[in-house]
Amino acid sequence: MIVVTTESVPGKKIVKTLGLVRGNTTRARHIGRDIMAGLKNIVGGEITEYTKLMAESREQALDRMSAEAKRLGANAVVGARFTTSFISAGAAELLVFGTAVVVEDA
Repeated sequence: MIVVTTESVPGKKIVKTLGLVRGNTTRARHIGRDIMAGLKNIVGGEITEYTKLMAESREQALDRMSAEAKRLGANAVVGARFTTSFISAGAAELLVFGTAVVVEDA
């Protein structure tokens, strides 16, 4: 599955537009990660526990969006965008969305 943030895929032409697709995940912080993050706040630096959590969330959301696009018969998603919203203290939703399309070599 080709996923791009642009409105077209270089070297390809869009032959069919199938519609909006999306994937999301909602994650809560983990107490063990919060303890490590608290220590990082004291000494400074990247909070790798949260970086890893967000990377896993992005991949899961992308996988879900790609699966929805495949179910529609797409082989690409154009205009992909990410957004994050806070659900409650300690929990956030990560959403990715785009347009499912069928592309062929130009």
